[in-house]
Amino acid sequence: MNSEELAKHIEQTNSMGKSWLLVQLRLQKLAEAKPDLSSTEYHARVNDIYQDMMNLGEWWVGIEDEVF
Repeated sequence: MNSEELAKHIEQTNSMGKSWLLVQLRLQKLAEAKPDLSSTEYHARVNDIYQDMMNLGEWWVGIEDEVF
């Protein structure tokens, strides 16, 4: 699934509030942009996405059946 398809899926399923899906979208967009990025820029963006993901904390607690 490319980033456009993933974005449409997120929109169609009204999942904009699901932070983990937005992280997946960012990762997919980064994967698609990787050939055009320097190694330094790529790693900086990966680190930025990683930090945002870690700031989500244990978002799955209480909704495990829904997301896993």
